[in-house]
Amino acid sequence: MARAKKTVTPRVRKADAARVILSLGDDVSTDVIYPGRFMATVLPSETPALAFADHAEFQAAVKAKAIPKGAVIAGGENFGCGSSREQAASCLKGHDVVVVARSFARIFLQNAINLGLNVVVAPGFTADEGDSISFEGGGVENLTKRTAFDVVPLPFARQAIIDAGGLIAFTRARLMARA
Repeated sequence: MARAKKTVTPRVRKADAARVILSLGDDVSTDVIYPGRFMATVLPSETPALAFADHAEFQAAVKAKAIPKGAVIAGGENFGCGSSREQAASCLKGHDVVVVARSFARIFLQNAINLGLNVVVAPGFTADEGDSISFEGGGVENLTKRTAFDVVPLPFARQAIIDAGGLIAFTRARLMARA
């Protein structure tokens, strides 16, 4: 008997609208997210300080500790393309942001899931910095521009890993439940 694939809507903070703190275009490389010259710094506690290291405004917000939890980074197609460096997802996870993009590069998406980074795939999504975003009813709404976008839900197992805080936390919880 074939089982239906179960999918869920991304779990992101729904009570309040989130602000877009960074709006990027298509093909945002992992080299832009986490430059290669910092590869000697790999600890998850240290990588967030180096997120978008060459983006002056974002770095100013990092230094001022002005990136609110749940803030949105808006991306276009193929977000996270380039290398397979895990630090690109890790540095964003450290800020507890939500990355909403039209599509994600395959390896970046898997790294994001494994680390518990909130990612939302919304094929038509557009937003500018400062826009107010809401995650309601299985979609994404840009409250500033009064536009709504459908979401492509991640498969249930992948979303469950994100919801648990990453693959290690997910596995730990499953093992503890069996004990």
